[in-house]
Amino acid sequence: MESVKFKQVVIAVLGFILLGAFVVVGYVESMRRIPDAKPHIVVSRENEKCISCHEQQSNARTVAEQWRASTHAKRGVGCLECHRADAADMDAFVHYKQTIATVVSPGDCAQCHPNEFDQFQRSHHAQAGKILGSLDNVLAEVVEGHMPVVHGKRLESPAAVSGCKQCHGSAVKPLLDDSGNKVYRDSGVLVLDSDTWPNTGIGRLNPDGSLGSCAACHNRHYFSAAQAREPDDCGKCHLGPDHPQYEIYRESKHGINFIAHKDEMNLDAHPWIVGEDYVAAATCATCHMSATPNQPVTHDVGERISWTLRPPISEKVDAVALKQGKQVMPWQERRSNMKDVCVQCHSQQYVESFYEQYDDLVGLYNYKFGEPATDLIKGLKANGLITADIAFDDKIEWTYFYLWHHEGRRARMGASMMGPDYTQWHGMYEVADRFYMEFLPEVREAIEHGHDGGNASGAAASQAMLDEIMARDEHLWIQGKVSVEDKAARDAAAEEFRKRYAGSE
Repeated sequence: MESVKFKQVVIAVLGFILLGAFVVVGYVESMRRIPDAKPHIVVSRENEKCISCHEQQSNARTVAEQWRASTHAKRGVGCLECHRADAADMDAFVHYKQTIATVVSPGDCAQCHPNEFDQFQRSHHAQAGKILGSLDNVLAEVVEGHMPVVHGKRLESPAAVSGCKQCHGSAVKPLLDDSGNKVYRDSGVLVLDSDTWPNTGIGRLNPDGSLGSCAACHNRHYFSAAQAREPDDCGKCHLGPDHPQYEIYRESKHGINFIAHKDEMNLDAHPWIVGEDYVAAATCATCHMSATPNQPVTHDVGERISWTLRPPISEKVDAVALKQGKQVMPWQERRSNMKDVCVQCHSQQYVESFYEQYDDLVGLYNYKFGEPATDLIKGLKANGLITADIAFDDKIEWTYFYLWHHEGRRARMGASMMGPDYTQWHGMYEVADRFYMEFLPEVREAIEHGHDGGNASGAAASQAMLDEIMARDEHLWIQGKVSVEDKAARDAAAEEFRKRYAGSE
């Protein structure tokens, strides 16, 4: 009898314990469904006023919540540390007794991040806004768009405002009325010119004179380092037909590994050293900016780049500066910096051989296509066979632009980032097709028109240049002048191919 009572007591106790466990679990689960209480963040009373006000506004609540989740908030950096302005600043205005600015520039960030500011200001990214005088912007501002003068003000091309400048950056300016005075809303907020704002272009020209936008990579108001390490972050600008670095990365083994092992990348780590904090894959940041065991983080993205792949003919990245008599980091040192990244995952022999392959591809593009095409187009202009002072009014100028700006860049960039399809089918194949099937026939057509139009001397000069180029060994194939040895080797290879794939075309 006592044994039965004892069992009943034990069962009852176990039942209460089990019931208590269910209550605890249920409470915990219910708490998970309740939004977390806002963390206790210590900021100044002035900042608390900003936050409490903005949290009540539906259009600003997300800003406050993003800030709360940021490292800034955890370290007591509030709204005014970034937005406070001097009354003399071009974009300053008084807002609830505080003088602030809408545009937070790298100059503002430099208060706490001076090294990053200095590195960025000397970088190629910071100079990106200077593309506004390039052929790209002739297309966006003139060919695609139109910039009439209205009330004494030259309007911006919408194609450039919403396209080019969103990546490269605009010169941010206040809106001025017909008398040249700044325009304010009824609330006292300064109105920025919609031709120049919003804009987070990497080379933005800020009212305080600084260059760039930290928010281009560290989106406000999280300002997340993990986000800036994501390849997608760079992909906003580095993609498309003329600079497809993002697509090339996705094709490469680096990109494939990142997608497969993203959860192992430890993206929130500080300082995020390759080989120590992560080993799964390399990202854009890994190669161009982030720390190695031997190098600190840099915000100068050119410190590890040895070739410039942007222009019609590639040069080492320091070549232009040296021609101008400027002292900059030599390309050899930059390459050494990048090799230091590579050897964290690859052998020294692997890295050296990769660079030989890369250099050979750039050299091939340069001497076979880039240099001859550039010489011929310059010759046509100098010899009066096409107009020299108007861009894109002759068809051959479009053909030449595609050859170096689209196909030529893709080939070189594909080789630089281990993207074989972009090197070959989206690159060198299309370069060759454009050069032989379009560009050269258009050169001959321009020469013929010049001769028929009475410009015999100009036509003869360009014809002599064309003949000299086409007499080079690399172009003899299209004239059927290959050597007996080369023809025999190709015929043998073709026969072997036919045997392997007998019956297929």
